[in-house]
Amino acid sequence: MMSKRLFAHTRRLLPGSTSSRSSSSTTLYSKAAPAVMNLVQNEMPETQHRSSGYVGPSYEQILKTRKTHLTPNVVAHFKKPLVIHEGHMQWLYDHEGRRYLDMFGGIVTVSVGHCHPKVNQALSEQISKLWHTTNIYMHPKIHEVVCFVNSGSEANDLAMLMARIHTGNQDILSFRNAYHGMSPYTMGLTAHSTWRFSLAGVNNGLVHVMNPDPYQGIWGGAACRDSPVQTTRSCQCQEGCQAGDAYYNELEETFKYSLPRGKVAAMFAESIQGVGGTVQFPKGYLKRAAALIRANGGLFVADEVQTGFGRTGEHFWGFEGHDYVPDIVTMAKGIGNGFPLAAVVTTPEIAASLGQALHFNTYGGNPMASAVGIAVLDVIEEEQLQRNSLEVGTYFLKCLEELQQRFEIVGDVRGKGLMIGVELVEDREKRTPLATPHVLEIWETCKDLGVLFGRGGLHGNVLRIKPPMCIDRSDVKFAVDVLDRAITASLAKKK
Repeated sequence: MMSKRLFAHTRRLLPGSTSSRSSSSTTLYSKAAPAVMNLVQNEMPETQHRSSGYVGPSYEQILKTRKTHLTPNVVAHFKKPLVIHEGHMQWLYDHEGRRYLDMFGGIVTVSVGHCHPKVNQALSEQISKLWHTTNIYMHPKIHEVVCFVNSGSEANDLAMLMARIHTGNQDILSFRNAYHGMSPYTMGLTAHSTWRFSLAGVNNGLVHVMNPDPYQGIWGGAACRDSPVQTTRSCQCQEGCQAGDAYYNELEETFKYSLPRGKVAAMFAESIQGVGGTVQFPKGYLKRAAALIRANGGLFVADEVQTGFGRTGEHFWGFEGHDYVPDIVTMAKGIGNGFPLAAVVTTPEIAASLGQALHFNTYGGNPMASAVGIAVLDVIEEEQLQRNSLEVGTYFLKCLEELQQRFEIVGDVRGKGLMIGVELVEDREKRTPLATPHVLEIWETCKDLGVLFGRGGLHGNVLRIKPPMCIDRSDVKFAVDVLDRAITASLAKKK
């Protein structure tokens, strides 16, 4: 059963557990895009998969439908949005048959590969037996102390509810620069102005604390974070982490001035911030923060929506790299490899708090999603994708570090496993974000050359690299070479 498999990965770690464990593209290559694209297609790592060919509405019809029938907030990536009609493992194919190396994984969602054969088979078998029952009935692929929902926002929403009901307290902390969802409830947790609407009551009982960012924050140095690549800032640390101490003192100040003494419901933390630009925290900080929250009556919630399922390499869960044990773990995205599936894992005592009233989710843990989730866990284990994340991810980081040494605009390279960020800057000493037009030029050129990166950070100047965990070193080499070309071309145009 999927829930038993998920719970086995977390119950040994949870407290109280008895277990042991739009217009035409105008980039540099726009005038010769077909020729350049064909050249790049020949340079790409080979794949045995061949696209079946696109059959459907024209590009112009799709664009018109998107503009006239979808809400205006649905904005496509790139000046000339891609029509993606097929995917296989780390590859995506557009309507013209062009192949792209997916280095963003559907926003950190495709964990084991697009249309992985084993996951496809599991869904096909389940879909021919039973689509839906709702959890008012039992079915054989669900149960244990796992609450299944459909998205990361729903998972964090439910965790907020659990924490407040269980503790009897209302105030919840999260970091500035954090992203925890966009439901009306979780929008208050999210501390990114670009992702917030002006709504009354969103911030009720929510406090945003200083983000302990060793690169862009007030404090930080060259030995602060758990990454194969460190910041270029100087560091005077001898024992422990001075930056971590300073940020922890700021957290204590929040308790001193902003919270009712001894009354906090929870604190939420991503193990590595995703939308915020792959921000890592100083070593030891989260462990100390969790202890402080519990000492004041609250629960600590690990948001593993993007960092879970082996992506950080050394551990299955990102929080394990911080050497602490959360009270609640929320997860989504990679758990379903693109299928709508998310979950909240906690202790029986905390879960029992939901018994104070009726609670229900129509589609949470439905048979199709459960079958997919089981198959995804099988593939991660059978294909050793956690190990691959560690080995290929470390190689990726080291290759990107070489780019950082060559290009001043590559201000920071960071991350663990295949959770990687590259921060582009105007001035390396001042760490000033690279102007948006220059970032977009590099990003668009990478797309034109066959590699799809994400973007993140408050200023959108961080390349987010979170590919399917099945990529290999040849994919890394191709991606880094393309980024090298794009940066070189952009700098040449600025001269």
